[in-house]
Amino acid sequence: MLHIVDDEEVIRDALGWLARTRGIKATAYPTADAFLQSLDAPLHFDPDGDCLLLDIRMPSMSGVVLFDTLLARGLVARLPVIFLTGHGDVPLAVDSIKRGAFDFFEKPFNDNTLMDRVQEALAASRAGTESAEVQARLTTLSAREREVLDLILEGNMNKVIADKLGISMRTVEVHRAHIFDKMNVKTAVELARLLK
Repeated sequence: MLHIVDDEEVIRDALGWLARTRGIKATAYPTADAFLQSLDAPLHFDPDGDCLLLDIRMPSMSGVVLFDTLLARGLVARLPVIFLTGHGDVPLAVDSIKRGAFDFFEKPFNDNTLMDRVQEALAASRAGTESAEVQARLTTLSAREREVLDLILEGNMNKVIADKLGISMRTVEVHRAHIFDKMNVKTAVELARLLK
């Protein structure tokens, strides 16, 4: 989902139309406050990725203040920010890139180049979401399951794992089954691919 925050309705409409021509779902907000209110509802990340096109200069709350808020909430990795800037805003945009913004475009911008970067940001968001989900699954493993997991990833067979940990082979099999279930994989190869 592409989230567009710009105080100019013409820009919001044009960007929304441009996104739809690329098959990207888009939602527009007239102010940074309106976008923040949408985040205060239960936050659901789009499985296809999320990206925020953000105007720097807006009345009430600026794009930079909104970006700082997103940084403080730890949302920028899953919600990459692309700034839209006027000529005088370039130093602000460059500073924001250094602090984690995905990119910035100076107005007027090339539509195709902007949408190409939006698609790259959506891909980065998807990767960030997948990574966060894997990390969340890892936290469900017990300390012993983590030990077994590490030995599985080294390529050890159940008997070797049992010998190294001083437990029975049946116990290793139980831990292995729990690990595969919690990590939502069926084989050690899938597990290795997931955690590479």
